[in-house]
Amino acid sequence: MNRIVRDHYPAEKLPEDLRAGLPIGAQVQVTILVEPPQKSTEDVLAMIDAYRATRQETVRTVEDAVAEIRALRDEWDR
Repeated sequence: MNRIVRDHYPAEKLPEDLRAGLPIGAQVQVTILVEPPQKSTEDVLAMIDAYRATRQETVRTVEDAVAEIRALRDEWDR
């Protein structure tokens, strides 16, 4: 991300809406951050599809999960 910082910037050089309420002769610090471009809906959906294609789905039944938890619990009891 790009950032521009100006210390001791004269407030009178700011646009009117930004200098409202500041005292005359004030010095300010101005920080400008460049925002990344917004992604379109199609881009986001394509990223989701790509993620889903790379992950491995593990479908477990409730019974399988309960059996695994019981096995772990029994292991701890030893």
